Amino acid sequence: MAATSHPLATQTAIRILQQGGNAMDAAIAACAVQCVVEPGSTGIGGDCFCMYAPEGSTDLVAYNGSGRAPAAADPETLEARGVTEIGRHSPHAVTVPGAIDAWARLQADHGRLQLGDVLAPAIDYAENGFPISSRVHRDFAGQAEFLRDDPITSAIYLNEGEAPQVGSVLRLPLLANAMKAIAEGGRDEFYTGWIARDIVEHLQSLGGLHTMEDFASAAGEYVTPIASEFRGRMIHQCPPNGQGVIALLLLNMMKQMDIEPDGPLTADRIHLEIEASRLAYAARNHYVGDPAFSDIPVEALLSEDYARHLVGQIDPARAASAAPDIALPQHRHTVYISVVDKDRNACSFINTLFFGFGSGITAPTSGVLLQNRGQGFTLEAGHPNRIAGGKRPLHTIIPAMATRDGRAGLCFGVMGGQYQAFGQMQFLTRHFDFGFDLQEAMDLPRFMADPFNGVVELEGAIGENVRSELVRRGHEIVSPAAPVGGSQAIAIDWHNNVLTGASDPRKDGCAIGY
Repeated sequence: MAATSHPLATQTAIRILQQGGNAMDAAIAACAVQCVVEPGSTGIGGDCFCMYAPEGSTDLVAYNGSGRAPAAADPETLEARGVTEIGRHSPHAVTVPGAIDAWARLQADHGRLQLGDVLAPAIDYAENGFPISSRVHRDFAGQAEFLRDDPITSAIYLNEGEAPQVGSVLRLPLLANAMKAIAEGGRDEFYTGWIARDIVEHLQSLGGLHTMEDFASAAGEYVTPIASEFRGRMIHQCPPNGQGVIALLLLNMMKQMDIEPDGPLTADRIHLEIEASRLAYAARNHYVGDPAFSDIPVEALLSEDYARHLVGQIDPARAASAAPDIALPQHRHTVYISVVDKDRNACSFINTLFFGFGSGITAPTSGVLLQNRGQGFTLEAGHPNRIAGGKRPLHTIIPAMATRDGRAGLCFGVMGGQYQAFGQMQFLTRHFDFGFDLQEAMDLPRFMADPFNGVVELEGAIGENVRSELVRRGHEIVSPAAPVGGSQAIAIDWHNNVLTGASDPRKDGCAIGY
């Protein structure tokens, strides 16, 4: 079974499985297709994280494929150039892309096919064209004004300055050529060959600090997953610099709260979740960064005492107006893919540009659209995400796995930038606490408090009486400009040998099994 946010990607994954590939082959093939057909959500100029359960075991493999800042990127250099903040369309927002390195390493270590085999469907769509689906059109339309600011990106992705219409066919021949080169020559074509030169020269022409040495030294790493118990299951996440630790913190907080008998969409429950998110994300912004550059207190963040401490800060009748006490004791756009194969290898896979269409900067010869993950950095002294050469920024993308009784039981993930940690908590509590099946848990209306300004986005299906009560309690409520996030999941029923999949209706995708 495969579940992705685009039907062509899901179909590709199934085809790879039927051709003898395993879950890893299928996930990479599906992701490569999405880098073509969902260019606003992901691309080969982005980053990648993966969690893999070989034959459904709890001996999980986790990979951090997030890119690093150029070696010359330090606050003093940027400030000397007049940079006071890292803007989205700035070359300083572009970290060295980690996706292709991650794909090549994971495919070689855990796949059955060759890299060229799994990239072939994506190359075909890039070369011969693909139809624009409804959600993809919406993403184009929402970013059209931004894309017009870059003449190279506009020429590739817009039709005379306008978003391509639903049902129109888009071709990306430059990207096809780049992916062909990678298929034939491997990751080095991207990091030491003509593709790297194209990207580096273009970024340097815009004032970027990137060098060929930065690309040549790019490498992701296998990491040890972190985990926390929730409702009799272990929930596994990649460790920082990702925000998976905050998803686990939120679940630990939910364990301290009563389960509302009237369901997850009462004013009381929504209020508690919003307040919990404010506290958990304040902790994220204060503590989480690249562990190679600062000590991330993961064990303390995941302690039951800390969860109780944060829950104790919540006023059940009023939204917090002052800065919350998140101190520890003294000691926006992505694609997610879930695939389970016949041998029960389970792959939880996520690839991102960060914002829609990332930085909006496209390399002119290779057609590689570049991410803006460097906006996860700050110039603030003493901050765990202060930019530094070779440093990885705080990452929002978090593939996850739930295990029970020594086996993987649920391969899942949530899309939506900042929403992802909170979204995983919503999905799991709605499924395990409130009894909704996988699809119902995804379908229910969502909400999210902005972790920076506190404004609460509330999807339209939540009733006016609930909204009014939340406003009375002090929440600032707005309607989201687009559906909140997206998600996919596959559950493994080991007793009956059955897979159950779900795919979020907020995207164009689907879950398919055979």
